[in-house]
Amino acid sequence: MKRIAAVAFTAFASILGLACSDASTGTSADGQGTVTFTTYGEDFIEKEIGPGGTEDAPVVDGWTITYEKFYVALGEVSIGDDGRPASYSMPNAKIFNMKMPGQKPVMTFANVPGKPYTHVSYAIAPATAAAELGEGATDADKQMMVSGGYSIYVEGKLTKDAVTKTFAWGFKTNTLYDRCKGELAGKETDGVVVTNGGTDAVELTMHGDHFFYDDLQAAEAKVRVGNIADADADNDGKVTLEELAAVQLAAIPKDKGTYGVGSSANVNDLRSFVEALSRTVGHFRGEGECFAKAR
Repeated sequence: MKRIAAVAFTAFASILGLACSDASTGTSADGQGTVTFTTYGEDFIEKEIGPGGTEDAPVVDGWTITYEKFYVALGEVSIGDDGRPASYSMPNAKIFNMKMPGQKPVMTFANVPGKPYTHVSYAIAPATAAAELGEGATDADKQMMVSGGYSIYVEGKLTKDAVTKTFAWGFKTNTLYDRCKGELAGKETDGVVVTNGGTDAVELTMHGDHFFYDDLQAAEAKVRVGNIADADADNDGKVTLEELAAVQLAAIPKDKGTYGVGSSANVNDLRSFVEALSRTVGHFRGEGECFAKAR
């Protein structure tokens, strides 16, 4: 299991320094290659997130998180040179069922002139009727996402000893993951690199543990569940977004964990906190980061 990626964004943005490229946008002498994009939810979405406070079992307060549904509307994948319009862009968003095991194809750009493309971006935005079905998604899933105006929809359960709480949360956040960078051949690399006859395979990784982080910016953010489970005010076994909205962050006892909001404005309750975290689930090549812009 990969390490827990730190939430690092200011006003819903994780700021990355990128090197500018002055390469021509025309055909180069380096031939042509291919860039493929896939998406993957790792074991944390496909299986579970367990207790222990470790890298592989990161929940610090004894709970286990199991997703039963995890849909994202992913689109606007583009590659280009920094400071110039995108050279290649995905025409329509796709709705993906992230519970489907393994890599799911997003977009392939073929016959791309060989060179580095330092500006890569994608979006997780509310689904529209133009969205296509990605791997694992059905027409009913699309109808649910479009009718709800959701960019992300998750269902699951929280368990500890004999206690089980369920959740079903739809998010309408619109986030551009811009200027992405990640590890390629052992080196942190801006965007993608196209070589003659080669394929740069890029994974757009979804991190399911982020919905339960206790800090929006700190690298030492922990996966914490108890306060969300305790938000079930009517004790019906279901934790709703409305119940989360009723829990003020300042009212949570310090011995149950603190919630750091950094410079983020208007994040005062558990609902707004989790909605802010929904903007951090997207990553690049596993643990790589992007500049996450709220739209």
